[in-house]
Amino acid sequence: MDQVITLEPLALTTLLLNSLIAVILSTGVAWCYVRFGQALSNRARFARLLPVLCLTTVLVISVVKASLALSLGLVGALSIVRFRAAIKDPEELIYLFIAIAAGIGLGADQQVPTIVSVCAILAVLIGTRLLSARSRKKNLYVNVQVPEQETGSTFETVNDILTKHAQFVDMRRLDRRDQVLQLTYYVDCTDQAALAKLMDDLRERIPESVYSFVDQSNTPG
Repeated sequence: MDQVITLEPLALTTLLLNSLIAVILSTGVAWCYVRFGQALSNRARFARLLPVLCLTTVLVISVVKASLALSLGLVGALSIVRFRAAIKDPEELIYLFIAIAAGIGLGADQQVPTIVSVCAILAVLIGTRLLSARSRKKNLYVNVQVPEQETGSTFETVNDILTKHAQFVDMRRLDRRDQVLQLTYYVDCTDQAALAKLMDDLRERIPESVYSFVDQSNTPG
């Protein structure tokens, strides 16, 4: 005998209240990511997706929470989904989980614990960012593309040049493809003279290098 799945209709007022709270919380999460995040990608573009993700999670949890059969069906449905977009920065994954966790909590009608937890997590993230030693000013975003040398270490050469002319050097990413290294740094140069010497040194010691310097204060997102 087939089992009939009976599901009580959603309380519209509760769903609207949870959705409103989700928008407020996820907007706060998105603002925190844009303002205090350190990912090199366009943070503003990524942050716009967080409220949508949170609202979608609220809806899904609200629908399936009253039925074990629907919950199991949801697991089966999600098992066939393949996510092709790779998360390039662990920080993005943190904020995705915060948005999803907020949606799950609100979908389960746990408004107060969810609000308190999300606010506490954001406070920890902001406090850690402000108190971190890496919060010191790094005024330039540097991208260097160099062919690998047969003799010697190209990576060590680039590091040596940067540390020689910059007060602070923070390597954020290294990619290697077709015998070409692409290095990404945050650096702190004291003045334009130091920057000019840095570029001259790069051109002299690695003539084939291609590099770009971007003022971090003007970087979008």
